[in-house]
Amino acid sequence: MRRNIILCIGLSLLLSVVLGCGKLGIPAGRKLEVKLSPQAAQPKGPIVAKVNNISIGLDDFNQEVDIYNANVPPEKPELKLATREQKINYLKNEIVRRTLLYQDALDKGLDRNEDVVRALEKTKMDLLVLQLIKDVTQKVDVSSKEIEDYYNTYKEQLKEPEERQLREIVLTSEQDAKDILIQLLQGGDFATLAKDRSRSASAKDGGDLGFIKKGVKSAQFDAVAFSDSLEIGKISSIFKAPDGYYIIKLEAKRGGKQKPLSEMWDDIKRGLTFLKQQQMVEDLIGKLSREAKIEINEGEIK
Repeated sequence: MRRNIILCIGLSLLLSVVLGCGKLGIPAGRKLEVKLSPQAAQPKGPIVAKVNNISIGLDDFNQEVDIYNANVPPEKPELKLATREQKINYLKNEIVRRTLLYQDALDKGLDRNEDVVRALEKTKMDLLVLQLIKDVTQKVDVSSKEIEDYYNTYKEQLKEPEERQLREIVLTSEQDAKDILIQLLQGGDFATLAKDRSRSASAKDGGDLGFIKKGVKSAQFDAVAFSDSLEIGKISSIFKAPDGYYIIKLEAKRGGKQKPLSEMWDDIKRGLTFLKQQQMVEDLIGKLSREAKIEINEGEIK
């Protein structure tokens, strides 16, 4: 489906560049002479337009509008086809023009062009594969018990990521760190000492790192900074990390809450459904592979 959408977008953009955004350039009273081409697939829904012998159905037209709107960038909602007038203009200036070009291409025999035939066959293969996967996986079901079991098994991993607001003082020697720690224990201001003595880039901000998650700094840093024993408003003892000797202060915490199963039910169900569908497709490919004769000539690949 994504390939088809991309193809439609590309064609639409190409048509916009080649044809511009004006109305159909057919002088009044002039009859358009085009050799009739084979009728396309039976149109779905009431007929909204006819171009020579090709009819365009309302259902097919609405599907094209939906695809177009789905691919309008979120930051440009004004480009969507929302009003009746916009849809009519799109029908006249995009779909009708495209159909005219399609008919002319058929009349010129381009549907027999080798490159076109190959591309059509490749597109046909992709569409059939997508339809097969849809048919094979559409009956996948995930039970309530499976959802509950998954939630209970991975409850800890499903927590919101915890963030902590931290300040740091980084020094090059352990003795310097000990001197700073004594001053802090005697009531020294952490931010002031960080500005005056810390060797870290955060010194200019009083050692403030803002809210960070695990993994931003080193493993040694995380072990202390995200320890349950470090309380809000308290400072750590001295610890060594790859870039020096640290003292840190925990200012605040946020996140880290456990979401109830009711909030995660739909997400878990979608995830388990996808995994089951993926497994069904892998099982089918495995079966087909065992029954097929497959030859791969690796030596031809340079």
